[in-house]
Amino acid sequence: MVNRRITIGLLYLCVLAGLSSCVSRKEIVYFGNIPIDDPRVKLPDYQEPLIQVDDILHVTVQTIDGGLAMATNQPSGGIVGATSSTSSTTSSVPAGYLVDTDGQITIPMLGRFNVAGLTTSEVREQVTEAASKYFKDPTVQVRFANFKITVIGEVAQPATYTVPSEKVTLLDAIGMAGDLTLFGKRENVLLIRDNNGQKEFVRLNLTTYETFSSPYFYLKQNDVIYVEPGKGRLAALNNTPRQIVAITASIVSLVSVILFRFL
Repeated sequence: MVNRRITIGLLYLCVLAGLSSCVSRKEIVYFGNIPIDDPRVKLPDYQEPLIQVDDILHVTVQTIDGGLAMATNQPSGGIVGATSSTSSTTSSVPAGYLVDTDGQITIPMLGRFNVAGLTTSEVREQVTEAASKYFKDPTVQVRFANFKITVIGEVAQPATYTVPSEKVTLLDAIGMAGDLTLFGKRENVLLIRDNNGQKEFVRLNLTTYETFSSPYFYLKQNDVIYVEPGKGRLAALNNTPRQIVAITASIVSLVSVILFRFL
């Protein structure tokens, strides 16, 4: 009878040690409140990101005679318009025209363009108009060369990601970072955004489907997403020494019971 009580006690200690770091299903499920009768939500209106100082724009002009337009296009690497301290070409530096402190870029043959505060579509119209003076029916493409998003905190792969598309969502960024860990606080994801020289802080809740209609669902260049650790992570960190002691004591007790019974 005594041995049976000891065994039950050891099992109870093991169960408590395992449950101390558990995370509830409610804390890890995304968009758990989607209504069954009408599972639809209207997305916010997409607004093209505005060009800022220090952005890098990739501009290409294509014509029937491609050779003539080569002078306006960037080389395969490096930044056109960088200062002497940043003009070296490396494999990690995207090709493009750097938006200087005056909010302008300079394209060979075509001249200087005020681009800060404009969208890439608006810049494309300006460059097309200027290129039409030299080329017949030019096709112009303008896009961000350094549209980057930073994801840190409780994600599988925290890093800064350069994305090829301007239309990137919060879920896209989380997917690039390998999803949140089980300990990530899904109901309190912090979005940090540069807004006219100030930092804007926004809290987003990934457990509710209303996040899809948030005006911050679409990200902008240089946005930072921080996933805060939840109670499970803090409990796991605080209880690790206790769990080691409890497990060690359980093993010692179990070995003692076995030796007592069979020796």
